[in-house]
Amino acid sequence: MSLEKHSNETQADRSQDAALVEVDDLTVAFGSLRAVDGLSFRLAKGAALGLVGESGSGKSTVASALLGLHRGTGAEVGGTIRVAGTDVQAASEAELRGLRGAKAAMVFQDPLSSLDPYYAVGDQIAEVYRVHTKASRRAARARAVDVLDRVGIPDAVRRSRSRPHEFSGGMRQRALIAMALACEPELLIADEPTTALDVTVQAQILDLLHTLREETGMGLLLVTHDVGVAAESVDDVLVMRHGRAVEHGPVAAVLGAPGQAYTRELLAAVPRVEARRVPADASGSADVVLEASGLRREFGRGKRAFAAVDDVSLTVRRGETLGIVGESGSGKTTLGRMLVGLLEPTAGEVRYEGRLRSGVGPAVQMVFQDPVSSLNPRRSVGESIADPLRARGERDEGRVRERVGELLGRVGLDPAHFDRYPHEFSGGQRQRVGIARALAAEPHVIVCDEPVSALDVTTQAQVVALLGELQRELGLALVFVAHDLAVVRQVSDRVAVMRRGRIVESGPADEVYDNPQNPYTRQLLAAVPALDPEIAAWRRAVRRELTPA
Repeated sequence: MSLEKHSNETQADRSQDAALVEVDDLTVAFGSLRAVDGLSFRLAKGAALGLVGESGSGKSTVASALLGLHRGTGAEVGGTIRVAGTDVQAASEAELRGLRGAKAAMVFQDPLSSLDPYYAVGDQIAEVYRVHTKASRRAARARAVDVLDRVGIPDAVRRSRSRPHEFSGGMRQRALIAMALACEPELLIADEPTTALDVTVQAQILDLLHTLREETGMGLLLVTHDVGVAAESVDDVLVMRHGRAVEHGPVAAVLGAPGQAYTRELLAAVPRVEARRVPADASGSADVVLEASGLRREFGRGKRAFAAVDDVSLTVRRGETLGIVGESGSGKTTLGRMLVGLLEPTAGEVRYEGRLRSGVGPAVQMVFQDPVSSLNPRRSVGESIADPLRARGERDEGRVRERVGELLGRVGLDPAHFDRYPHEFSGGQRQRVGIARALAAEPHVIVCDEPVSALDVTTQAQVVALLGELQRELGLALVFVAHDLAVVRQVSDRVAVMRRGRIVESGPADEVYDNPQNPYTRQLLAAVPALDPEIAAWRRAVRRELTPA
């Protein structure tokens, strides 16, 4: 069976056919919570629709409903759902199994949770193919290699025998797409397929989805909170909020001239990589507060040792923001942890106000990427914020609670929420808790490690604004570590670009962004999603020309 189902039909021709997806008055309720409320839309064969919205808007709930994945969960699903000719609401379990994978396939946000860690990737793809086609083991293994090769996995025969942990994040996502394509589905549902990926890998995955659509004629339903990703990938966009459709239309029209206030707010919150930073009222001083010299950090021993950070030197001045940007594996997180003292350098040194630093101290604190894993789920947020206070010798519980209440209020949370637990807060609120905990130590420098990468654009904008406000009021120096180039430009006075453990370019943010000198920096900037679909198509064509055959 071949993937190359080329079609000469135009979009107009396809739209005359029966819709691939028909959703009428869809409602999904979890107890008293109505996650989706009266949603209707169509997706023509071969077309691409983006469901865009913030966390909690209901977009992923819609995607799951298309495949009947809420059945048996206790959710109440109402309305009509037809996918590739199947009435999902009325379908039997056997009919749903026939729909899933064969006619409609889904690619999830986290490939590690979707792939079995104990089995080779090729075996997992082959099993999916055998279930739906009754093919022989040999034919199924050949099919697995075929689709892995098709999605750009190098040396597909050998890599098909690898387990998921032996793949990078981008390769795992390609493997999931290969699994979805194994049975040549008419519809691919991609639920936040690039959220955890850095900018160049994200561009590769989006280019792959575009190419596959061209070559196979499959339809695409893309679920994303990233408006730029939608602009890169779809024909039409449906903006969701609180389970309802806010705006629906051609992507160029909706993003170019949004008709609804909420859509305009969503677009206004998207950081632009081409926008210069508005100078702060109080710029950083010339005083160097933190300095790294010749930092090197090795992992492993003997022949297996490798340097995650290799001869990095930098300075951070009082009151300024230094942005550190690079892809996954570039060494930026390892560098951040050495600056804080969570990792000891193999070579080189870190100095704070001219004094050699070793270990963690109150003057330099960290805000982590994932507040869920950095906050103890069995302790209240107030207790977590209080830890630095108690570590400094504060024993008066009344004063501890009073200070924690002040910090909660300072980051925009209710001081009365001292006794609440992390799971009772949203992602953005948990990140505010992490910032409050860092402030409790009264630091002069905060290292922020991907502090907004898991947040949707409006929450991301709120957290970035909070950090800027705290910096101005408290005179903090910030080291902002991220793979999102647009966010880094928005917040940074100076930028350092990392690749393979080294800084390949650094300087004032506007100079690095407007006139990059290193080819790698130019490559990173070219991969940033564009909000204009025409610019996105032009960039995709350029990337295609630059990709070796």
